[in-house]
Order: sequence, then C-alpha cells, then structure tokens
Amino acid sequence: AFSRWHGTTPARWRTDAGPSEAATPARSSSRAMSGRGATTDAAPTVPEGSVRIGGPAAIPHLLRELGADPNEVLASVGLDPSLFDDPDNPVPFPVLGRLLGACVARTGCRHFGLLVGQHGGPASLGLIGLLMRQSVDVGTALRRVILYLHLHDSGAVATLASQNGVARLAYTICEPGIESSDQITDGSMAIICNIMRFLCGPTWALTEVLFAHRRPADVRPYRRFFRAPLRFDREQTALVFPAALLDQRVPGADPDLQQLLLEEVRRLDGQSDVVFSAQVRRMLRASLITGKCSVDQVAGLFAMHRQTLNRRLSAEGTTFEMLLAETRYDAARQLLDNADVPISQIAGFLGYADATAFSRAFRRWSGTPPAKWRASARMPAEE
Repeated sequence: AFSRWHGTTPARWRTDAGPSEAATPARSSSRAMSGRGATTDAAPTVPEGSVRIGGPAAIPHLLRELGADPNEVLASVGLDPSLFDDPDNPVPFPVLGRLLGACVARTGCRHFGLLVGQHGGPASLGLIGLLMRQSVDVGTALRRVILYLHLHDSGAVATLASQNGVARLAYTICEPGIESSDQITDGSMAIICNIMRFLCGPTWALTEVLFAHRRPADVRPYRRFFRAPLRFDREQTALVFPAALLDQRVPGADPDLQQLLLEEVRRLDGQSDVVFSAQVRRMLRASLITGKCSVDQVAGLFAMHRQTLNRRLSAEGTTFEMLLAETRYDAARQLLDNADVPISQIAGFLGYADATAFSRAFRRWSGTPPAKWRASARMPAEE
C-alpha cells in the first residue's frame, strides 16, 4: 500500500529521507498519503458533534437502489449532493439523523441505517482505518480507533471492556436529542462488525449483539448480517465476543507503515481545537458505561489532578457536576426514547441509588417524571 502511494517502499523512504524527514511524515489526507514533496493539506479535524461523510457514504447509492431520488431526499433536509463528493466532508449529527429519518420515510425501509453500515468497513474511517489495519494485533487496533475516533466522529464515543473472558465493544452517541439515533447506531455497529471481520478473518463469530433500542418489527435483516443472537432494550449498543481475540495478530501489518501513520494521526490530534469541556463530556459518556465517573476518576483519565480539571472547566464557564448531570440526562433521554429498559435499570446504569433518586433528578431536569416522558415520546410513533 505504501509503495502504491509513494512509488517506493517504507524502508527505502526512510533511508532516502534522512533523520529529520523520517521523523516527520509527509502530509496526508484520509483518502491517501500525498506524494513526496506534495503540498496537499492533511484531512481537517472534524468539527465538534460531526462525523466524516465517509462513514455513511452509501446513502445516495442505497436511495437509488430502493427507488428514491437521492437529490430530492438530500434537499428535503437542506443538503447538497456534493457533500458526498469528498469522504472528509463533515456532517453534523443532527443533520445526519434527519437525513436517515428522511431516508426511512421515503423508502419505507426500517433498517436503512443497517444497510448503510453494511457497505462500510476500515476504509470508512479514513486515516484511522489505515492505522488500524497496520496495528500489530486486534486489541491494539481497536484501542487506537477508540483513542482517535474523534478525528473521524466527534459526536460519539466507543469503549472496549474485557471481563471474565468476554469483550464488549460499544458505540454511544454523545450529542443530545438526535433524531433517528437508532439508525445511526445500527449503521455504526454494522461498520464495526465489518471491521472486526477484516481484522479477525472470515471465521470470526460474535457471541451476541446488544442494542439500546426497541426490537424492530422485522429482525431478519439483523440476523442475516450479524449472524449472532440479538438482544434489544439494553443499556448500550455493543458487539460481544471472546476476549481472546484481542490478542490475535492482524494479517499483513507493516511496522514501518504503522509508525508513519501513527505519527501522522498524532500530529492531526495535536491540531484538534476541541474545547476541554467537550472532551470531558465525551469521557463522561464513556465512563457511565464502566461506572467510573467520579471527578477523581475522570481527572485521572486526563492525567491531571481534580483541581486542575475543575480550574480548566471553570475557565470555560462550567463545572464537572454540571457536565455529569447533562451527560446523565442525555443518556436517560436516549434510553427512555428508544428502548424499553426498566426505569430501575436505567437508574442503576446512571449511578443512582434507586429509581426514586433517578426520578427526582430527571423531573428536576425535564419538568416531567421519566415514565411520563417515555409515554409521550412513544405517542407519535404509535398514532
């Protein structure tokens, strides 16, 4: 792959470049590394709350395949078809949610998001996907995707947990009030599943798949694609598989190319202008899943003292307690809107002592009890 991009091997590149150039790789885009001496810019960092259109790139194709006019559907949500001309173009999560909702309405296909994700894979992640494919083993590849996901998708978080021989790879939307969030997560899990099939080979099999939304009327498309038991109305959306697979080697990984890609990804990460409070909010959303979301625990994830974390948040006009409350509220609304998880279970997931404590907090945030909120959220779909 490196030879195709540069017309030379990684080892020859390093020899010809000398110490200073080898330490600073040529600028690249997520589509391909530029040629030596070229002046093309690296892929821009993704604005907060957005995702590269390279992920849902199959939308126009699928609309045509299902008998709808892509231009009309895109125009209905205020998008220009040229958005899909460059996989690095960002689309805000609220707009992507409205677009997928319009796709479902226009085609009548309730699993449209799943179909979009089935067309994706490592290439959907751009430069992050290239780095993942050159990682030494599956665990390293996934941890790098999680660490640098915000360069591709800054509106969600991914987490990887391993316990008692079982690994759980989860994807969670951080942005509040996203329409058709189930379509987005279904598509994202399909992309992640294809990535795992690439990393682990065709014999890889899931233990089960969890969905933080209600069971669809027709689960056959999900069964055909995931080929594993499906569990709906869960607290998180995740792939579950044997943890031993994390130590499996990635076939064809090139250590030299891996180092060049890693340096470029780190350089892009250093240019990211995401405000600190947004980083903390994403970290809190991920920490809710593990139950480790105290101020000391979150400060430790940033390798800083709690006083430093509080001081930086104060400079941005917020506090840790405010961000934690907002994160819990957003997570609660997603589960109440999309899934039939018992309220007592939601309370435990969000770290409350019991359902009563959670109900008081939710009523303080929204002005209505969680049960009433859920009932009102379901009414439009049932009318």
